[in-house]
Amino acid sequence: MMLIDPHAHMISRTTDDYEAMAAAGVVALIEPAFWLGQPRTFVGTYVDYLSTIVGWERFRAGQFGIRHYCTIGLNSKEANNEELAEGVMEWLPRFALKEGVVAIGEIGYDEQTALEDKYFRLQLTLAKELGLPVMVHTPHRDKKQGTSRSMDVCEEMGLDPSMVIIDHNNEETVGEVLQRGYWAGFSIYPSTKMGNARMVELLKQYGSERIIVDSACDWGISDCLGVAKTAQLALQSGVPESTVRAVCYGNALAAYGQSGQMKESDWLEPPAIDQRTLYEGNSILRGGRDPVIEEPGTQRRKGLTIE
Repeated sequence: MMLIDPHAHMISRTTDDYEAMAAAGVVALIEPAFWLGQPRTFVGTYVDYLSTIVGWERFRAGQFGIRHYCTIGLNSKEANNEELAEGVMEWLPRFALKEGVVAIGEIGYDEQTALEDKYFRLQLTLAKELGLPVMVHTPHRDKKQGTSRSMDVCEEMGLDPSMVIIDHNNEETVGEVLQRGYWAGFSIYPSTKMGNARMVELLKQYGSERIIVDSACDWGISDCLGVAKTAQLALQSGVPESTVRAVCYGNALAAYGQSGQMKESDWLEPPAIDQRTLYEGNSILRGGRDPVIEEPGTQRRKGLTIE
């Protein structure tokens, strides 16, 4: 079974993670722009970060046979630094038009402040102008209220719910998100957000329509194999394969494919891997390691191989 992880912060991960994800069946992933754990204090550092996720990480993933896409946005936490936020907003349109950008995101609320609301609305306007989907980050605190408010604002700004992915859902929020016609993302993140077993129970209750599973793996304690492990547990628990395929592959493709930047042929007809290739003079190889070199047209076998 092919898998897509539509929320993975790979700038925080190692090449071992890319190898493990590829072995587990991940053929494509989406890297959302996000909070790095420490405040950025200059616009230039934000520009360099966005350049990394549209460039270097796209190259690095491809060296392991994974197609890399990203979303571009000013995250809700740093929206509270008005000087930084104003500078970032000037740059976002340029990055949003780059190859491989499939949405504006992840944006939304953290503490639900006035500045967060201001820049959320400005970025929704940008997404609407560019015809791009939106990835919404729901807040960790007051999540139910923040999720409802996020959808209210999307509707006030005239966005079609089918173009909006509400992420980091839980049992409290999923019902309203689905009822209002939005895509419902779930982050399989250890000890918080959503666990594998809880996710399986939600799939039994709600089925597969407009539900998307992701790992949200980042610099914290997290699991880059969250999607693969959830898929495996769901199959073992009797969830129909068609449901698993939808929530761990097809729905992400349908939602983010609306950007025109992501299509199945990207990985069904992949470019050959040649780890001798350089990016800005850099290689992923270290210590005399033999490069992986494929002949053009090589078919890769992917599948659930989690122990």
